[in-house]
Amino acid sequence: MSGRFVVVGAGTMGLGIAYVAAGAGYAVELVEVDRSRAEAAAARLGELWDRAVARGKLDAGQAAANRERLTLRAALAQVAPEPDVVVEAVPERADLKRTVLGEAEALRPALLGSNTSSIPIAELAEGLARPERFLGLHFFNPVWAMALLEVVVGPATAPATTDAAVALAGRLGKDPVVVRDMPGFATSRLGVTLGLEAIRMVADGVAAPADIDKAMVLGYRHPVGPLELTDLVGLDVRLDIARTLQAAYGDRFAPPPLLVEMVAAGKLGRKSGQGFYTWTDGRKADGPATGEGASA
Repeated sequence: MSGRFVVVGAGTMGLGIAYVAAGAGYAVELVEVDRSRAEAAAARLGELWDRAVARGKLDAGQAAANRERLTLRAALAQVAPEPDVVVEAVPERADLKRTVLGEAEALRPALLGSNTSSIPIAELAEGLARPERFLGLHFFNPVWAMALLEVVVGPATAPATTDAAVALAGRLGKDPVVVRDMPGFATSRLGVTLGLEAIRMVADGVAAPADIDKAMVLGYRHPVGPLELTDLVGLDVRLDIARTLQAAYGDRFAPPPLLVEMVAAGKLGRKSGQGFYTWTDGRKADGPATGEGASA
């Protein structure tokens, strides 16, 4: 298989999407304007391929071929026209995403997608010349391990575009669900509800973060608790999503003051080293982060 797959944004989600796309045989162009972030993403991808070899998931030749399929770009202007797929994975801000999508559409991709987790596809499609080729492609973190791909169909999305997205999911090794274009779609609307309530429970002193998470893992068979998941997703990302959902559905999605305070203090979860837990080299320490226990 071949084809060209462009990912815009080399954050946690962008590099994960690039990883699975390269593994599916695409020539991948990862676009990131921030040089240090691009270099960090390249280093992280190298670690992932090395780890896959060490665990026997890839042989050395496959990992080397995947590395060869990856190219870093500093701007969309460096990307040749007519790629097969462009996925936007920049921060969860509608104005930024619309700007990036407008630039990406000018490349005339066969399929244009946004990795938004909450912003309506109709809103992001404003100003696009070919909205029928655009839809949501909501991946989950870590992209290389999570099987789900949420395909979000906007009001202007053509059936052929939806079919192409479902086929893309199969090639990437993902299991798709197709949902209507509503703020928060299906997964974020439910997941954020649970996460926000867990944060309120921490603020109310109900229990320590680790015990709240343990209750959901053991009692409801969740693979990871809502507070650890918030750390993995990023508290800033959760805050942006909550505000989007609050604007759409009202104050039942109002972000708890504790979440706002932690983001303002730079406690963003795993990526900053501290959130509801302490993280070192991407790994969670045994106990909760200092100052974020049940008394917070």
